Amino acid sequence: MAEVIEISRLALHDQVASRLRTMLIEGQIAPGAKLNERELCEQLRVSRTPLREAIKLLAAEGLVDLLPNRGAVAVKLTEADVLNTFELLATLEAMSGELAAQRITDEELAELRALHYEMLACFSRRDLSGYYRINARIHAAINDAARNPVLTSTYRSVNARVQSLRFRTNQNEAKWADAVAEHARMIEALDARDPIAMRQVLIEHLNRKRDTVLELLRAGEIYPRSNATKT
Repeated sequence: MAEVIEISRLALHDQVASRLRTMLIEGQIAPGAKLNERELCEQLRVSRTPLREAIKLLAAEGLVDLLPNRGAVAVKLTEADVLNTFELLATLEAMSGELAAQRITDEELAELRALHYEMLACFSRRDLSGYYRINARIHAAINDAARNPVLTSTYRSVNARVQSLRFRTNQNEAKWADAVAEHARMIEALDARDPIAMRQVLIEHLNRKRDTVLELLRAGEIYPRSNATKT
């Protein structure tokens, strides 16, 4: 019985973490905002124990900062943070792509192609939330196909802190279409087992994401200025 209870508790805090992760990535919890435990418990209909376990997990992922005297706060990156993070992330994704092009199996490529078509369907429906979830699975699958566990753990740690920013880059129709086209090039490069082409498209993809994030950041569209008024 004790084992069943433990498994149930673990499953619950994983479920809470999944819901909180979506709220953070999609901006339902604003960057820099304190995670109010009482409100979140009511909203998610859970007790404080699984909520706190979930928050610790998200802090380890880099989506939440645990600050003295403030508690858990949704991560909020500065312009320098964005530049430094995307600089490293572009290198990690490029390496993942290069290795994946050399090591991916036919079965893995078929699964990636299927995910790509699912992503295209979300794009056609303008389902940004669904698109992003599948998009993230595609990038993770490319990383897995590289077959380097150290690269994978490093990539996931760095990528976690900019997930919410990557989500926002596709809210512009033209930039979203550009991202879709770049993903088509990724599938082509993997199909051709071309590590150079794969590396190049991923660097372009991440640099475009970085530039879009910086544009939005400087325009106050990611972290609205406190004195700004909406008309």
